[in-house]
Amino acid sequence: MTGGKEIIDKIKEKVGLSSSDTGRGKSKMSKNITHGYHMVEGKSHHTMEDYVFAQFKQVDENELGLFAIFDGHLSHEIPEYLRSHLFNNILNEPNFWAEPESAIRKAYRITDTTILDKAADLGKGGSTAVTAILINGQKLVVANVGDSRAVIYKNGVAKQLSIDHEPGREREIIEGKGGFVSNFPGDVPRVDGQLAVARAFGDKSLKMHLSSEPDVVVELIDDDTEFLILASDGVWKVLSNQEAADCIKDIKDARSAAKHLNEHALARGSTDDISCVVVRFQ
Repeated sequence: MTGGKEIIDKIKEKVGLSSSDTGRGKSKMSKNITHGYHMVEGKSHHTMEDYVFAQFKQVDENELGLFAIFDGHLSHEIPEYLRSHLFNNILNEPNFWAEPESAIRKAYRITDTTILDKAADLGKGGSTAVTAILINGQKLVVANVGDSRAVIYKNGVAKQLSIDHEPGREREIIEGKGGFVSNFPGDVPRVDGQLAVARAFGDKSLKMHLSSEPDVVVELIDDDTEFLILASDGVWKVLSNQEAADCIKDIKDARSAAKHLNEHALARGSTDDISCVVVRFQ
């Protein structure tokens, strides 16, 4: 007999809130579009700080594919909050259908403000995010803050859709706000000597020098589009975009592809928490 926890986990997986480390789903509008995700806890001595959202959602006559990776630092409460609230904030924007890009930017700002206001409850630290919204299987809107990444694969070529917000790249912006970027030997550049990303949700103590403004890009899905990868930096620290795509290009099951990519990153020596969503279009 199935236990209560297993039933709850299956329900959560179905709506994109799985507490398990793997799951899958399928579009009702286009039977060729499927998604799968997989998560692996890293070797660092802290609680798993990655969270995944993956769900197809009917809105009147439209279908949305909602996919995200949230990678926390010094916090698991903030990425968990993002998982529960960010897409709701986006879809509640009145101009979402007419201007999804501006709606996403506004929702990111509102969500970050709420997280900062709730700092006493959500704690210190913060989270990166990469989100992808697939509209009726035809239009993909990707947004990100931080270094989780979105990569799309077409005609054998992996193309990065998101932008890695590295402190070294945004030094002038950070210094213009009164902050500084450290660059100690043997370490990565860090905002005020602390954070290794230049944009993130939360991080109240650094917010004066840290942005939560997302980069947003729109990609049209055509017959040449094979799959999309969303993954936390535990993958990208050890694999290039093309290496990641090539290692799963022949795996038709999206969940198996996500699991294989994570295992490949582990074999390459990744020690970070790893989360991956694969959306297959063929």
